Amino acid sequence: MSEYDVVIIGGGAAGLSAALVLARARRAVLVVDAGAPRNAPAAHMHGFLSRDGMPPAELLATGRAEVRGYGGTICDGSVRELVRCGDSRFTVLLSDGQRVSARRLLVATGLRDELPDIPGLRERWGRDVLHCPYCHGYEVRDQQLGVLGGPETVHYAQLVRQWARDVVFFTPAGVLTAAQRSQLVARAIGIVEGDVERVLVSDDRLCGVQMTDGRVIPRAALFVPPRFVPNNDVLVGLGCALGPDGWVVTGPNGLTSVPGVWVAGNVANPRAQVITAAGEGSAAAIAINADLVESDVRNAVHDFNQGFLP
Repeated sequence: MSEYDVVIIGGGAAGLSAALVLARARRAVLVVDAGAPRNAPAAHMHGFLSRDGMPPAELLATGRAEVRGYGGTICDGSVRELVRCGDSRFTVLLSDGQRVSARRLLVATGLRDELPDIPGLRERWGRDVLHCPYCHGYEVRDQQLGVLGGPETVHYAQLVRQWARDVVFFTPAGVLTAAQRSQLVARAIGIVEGDVERVLVSDDRLCGVQMTDGRVIPRAALFVPPRFVPNNDVLVGLGCALGPDGWVVTGPNGLTSVPGVWVAGNVANPRAQVITAAGEGSAAAIAINADLVESDVRNAVHDFNQGFLP
């Protein structure tokens, strides 16, 4: 069975950033990646200094090459099972049946976006049905924009208004408060009340939103706040503590309630953009290496006291 200092589950920005730091620290690192990044539908990523406009796949390919250049190992696949062996080691069962041993784990498996069940929405996701105005707002600036939501997403609509004058807020009838309605009207955000039936597409471009009463509101792009669901099955299986909201509880630099297990990126932080996730991966890696050094010191002192010399 192969042995590693750290096994990283998830090879996105968080996981690869952590792997790079750890490989440069001369740790034996394995990255296990299922190859299904959350931002795969997006043609480009934005807001990452020096990488603005780069296709997400190109960032990951570059990151993989850098990790391998320092001796890190990357495995395409997934993790079937994690077993804690004592206080300082884990056994990892991979999807191909291989078992590996790890002294520490970093889980960076991200999240999945659950969208409203509206025909046509999922097919346009990451193209002209969008979720993050900071990621995509500039690219659809000054166009006819829509925001799909309810009373809890009025502030979200106000954010989108930063990028265009023509913004329409789609909301179920009778749910807005007088104050919310006043705020929307004050910034000339249109209000369309009712139920959305489907989004309309022409020449492979979103062109409008059709309501159940037959109204069609022309729009060029639609912002939809999804429901974020963490991909945290392996963390649950290990017994990591979860908060009331179902997200893993973390301490400094992503440490979970299970000793030896860290998290980074969207699996614990739904608001993390690519650059944020990369930073969290780096911080977690530094914490993991420090923890391993402490363990190495304890083991060395024990061996020295027992008369074993390196």
